Amino acid sequence: MIGFGGLFIFGTLLMLGNVLGGLLLASPFAPVRNLRFLKYLIALGAGFMLAAIFIEIMPETIGMWTDGRTGEAAAASVLGAMTLLLAGYLLIHLVEHTIAPHFHFGAETHPESLLRPSAIYAAIGGLSIHTFFDGVSIATAFLVDYKFGWLVFVAIMLHKIPEGFTAASIMLAAGRSPRVALVATFVIGATTLAGVLAVAVLQTRMEQAVVYALPFSAGVTLYVAASDLIPEVNHQEERNPLVSVVVFVGVALFYVLHRLIEN
Repeated sequence: MIGFGGLFIFGTLLMLGNVLGGLLLASPFAPVRNLRFLKYLIALGAGFMLAAIFIEIMPETIGMWTDGRTGEAAAASVLGAMTLLLAGYLLIHLVEHTIAPHFHFGAETHPESLLRPSAIYAAIGGLSIHTFFDGVSIATAFLVDYKFGWLVFVAIMLHKIPEGFTAASIMLAAGRSPRVALVATFVIGATTLAGVLAVAVLQTRMEQAVVYALPFSAGVTLYVAASDLIPEVNHQEERNPLVSVVVFVGVALFYVLHRLIEN
């Protein structure tokens, strides 16, 4: 199990990933213009995250919820865990399609949908929900198992740069200055750190907090991977079929890391 200081360090690294994504677009030197590598990074992150959910997170969750139970009691426990997973998934769906309906993940944004200030900040607010639960996911994973934490950390870090780039692009598309765009990436990064600290503080007061946080955060992660990242990959596939192949590379990367860390 990792301590508070370790969780803070990993949360800070994730936050810096968001800020780096913003710097790629909003810094004075802005090295990224065609952003081709970000399309591949999105696909890689999608495959890695899906593999993490179904190969590592869900088996771990079911093991925790069914520990010491058999038969109908075990089945009822699994139902409880799956209900929390569904709740996490539906929460982000609700946020994206009601609170922040103009938010879209990925490098491409729609400037015509982001002209009103209320829509701009709702979009950043919706993205902040994502990043808060990124922090919840990484902290929960490290509290479960150190190896597990590393795998989830890599999975989340893979989509941190596109997240930061998205926040910056929303602001710039709405006519905001590069400085404001960078502030937006810092905000979403800070919410990641807040998610880490929230779980860390809660864990010190309630040992079972991780049992409930893990399936819920898995549902949030599943939404990001399956409903945000994969559709973006499918969109890019129309122009470059190789992008979809990179999803499988992400799955393979997770499996290799899983085996290496396990051994």
